[in-house]
Amino acid sequence: MSGLVPFWFIVIAFFWTGFFILEGFDFGVGMLHDLVGTDDASRRAAINTIGPLWDGNEVWLIVAGASMFAAFPGWYATMFSALNLALVLLLVALIARGLAFEYRGKRDSAHWRRTWDVSLTAGSLLAPFLIGVALGDLLHGLPINSSQNYTGSFWDLLQPYGIFTGITLVLLCALHGATFLELKTTGDMRERAARLARLVAPFTAAAVIGFIIWTHVTHTNAFFLNPIELLAILAVLAAVWLVYEPHRHGFAFAATTVTIASCIVAIFVGLYPNVMVSTTSAANNLTAQNTASPGYPLKVMTVVAIFLLPVVLAYQTWTYYVFRRRISTREFEPAAEPPEAAAAAEVPATGDATAS
Repeated sequence: MSGLVPFWFIVIAFFWTGFFILEGFDFGVGMLHDLVGTDDASRRAAINTIGPLWDGNEVWLIVAGASMFAAFPGWYATMFSALNLALVLLLVALIARGLAFEYRGKRDSAHWRRTWDVSLTAGSLLAPFLIGVALGDLLHGLPINSSQNYTGSFWDLLQPYGIFTGITLVLLCALHGATFLELKTTGDMRERAARLARLVAPFTAAAVIGFIIWTHVTHTNAFFLNPIELLAILAVLAAVWLVYEPHRHGFAFAATTVTIASCIVAIFVGLYPNVMVSTTSAANNLTAQNTASPGYPLKVMTVVAIFLLPVVLAYQTWTYYVFRRRISTREFEPAAEPPEAAAAAEVPATGDATAS
């Protein structure tokens, strides 16, 4: 069992990292679709770049939460009770996004579509911010007593470090989404996505560097950055350079992928062997060992994960391969009226008596 506890901590960190890599560009596209799209056709094109992917990507969040529940029930219980209201807000944001994808095109009304566009943008911005605040709070610490119960209020969740972590993840998702749109669109849409990437990139780099330095200074005792922290800074600097280079959008997307993964991994590296830090007393910290499930459930979960995780990864890889083509605005423009119908419409209408 002693080996399975750190193994499942790594697995959960992997799920959270995979969630932000994949759902991160979904969030970014949701935030930016109204800026990349100048009309309804281009906004529909932007949304359809993630149309076949977004719901599968969100499954990573469910799997991460379910794994925490099964492998570390003590961690799950304290964290989800502490973040109760924040999680409700997160669910509202995710539901708003899902409804926007499903209902935006149900009525031929500009006001109707505009309402769902706003819902999609707001939900895509709020979700990574709230998750970022939650992950930052795990590392910064929350008031937890000796019984592993959260003793604070909702306002205690709004720690400066947690808020800055949320802002950093929002900016990272925006840059990640902009580089993804460059990969998946053509023509003017790709140019607008490139301009947005160049606009967001410097702010994202500043936020990532500040986040890494804050994390390192506050939560580690070493003088030098560890390899993950150094990788995050190098990757975001590479992303800034690549978005300004023409025809490097594939490499830019790879750089934002490495950056967002490194930032999430840095949180979990700084956290272990704790899973939640107590600001009340270090003796009250929740650790991987004192919140883990017994040995038998961990063994069963490990066997299931070894067999099923490769299948899930292979299926998702295949899905991305199938939907790899670029999306063009022309696919969503209204069909041109046939010449014969247009000519007939131009002929003045006459009465039956005159025609006869």
